[in-house]
Amino acid sequence: LCPCLIYGAYIFLPFDAPLLPTISARLVYTLRCAAFATFPIMLGMIVSAISRLCSSALEPFGELHREVEIHRTYVSQSVHLFVLYFFNMAVLATYLPQELLKLIPLLTGLFAISRLIFWMSYAIGRSFRAFGFSMTFLPLLAMLLWNLYSMFVLEPENLLS
Repeated sequence: LCPCLIYGAYIFLPFDAPLLPTISARLVYTLRCAAFATFPIMLGMIVSAISRLCSSALEPFGELHREVEIHRTYVSQSVHLFVLYFFNMAVLATYLPQELLKLIPLLTGLFAISRLIFWMSYAIGRSFRAFGFSMTFLPLLAMLLWNLYSMFVLEPENLLS
């Protein structure tokens, strides 16, 4: 489903990436796009704080209720995945040709939407959360494999430069 979504958005959404000739410009562009990927994490932090405040627990640092634990786990996992996402996206931006830089905001949007889908499905039940997690993890794995392929096969002479 992820390749179909990315391909459809790449073909049908009417925007292009700006001209980014240098690596530093590409990294700044990636950093700006990644700021939008933090939206689901920030939303999760706010909801987690509100659910902790509204919890019926007598001790605030005691055993957490299920509704509080869901949001706390979501935020923790999302932060870990965002760090992996961001570093892979930064490396990807340095290897992509100019005409494919449109993928950076598309992958950012996919990350944000898939984290929100994971959060909703995680709240529904454990058997449903695999779909949201796979929508986050599989594009991340594809980025990692492309980055490794680019570093070691396409440009091994520029590995450390």
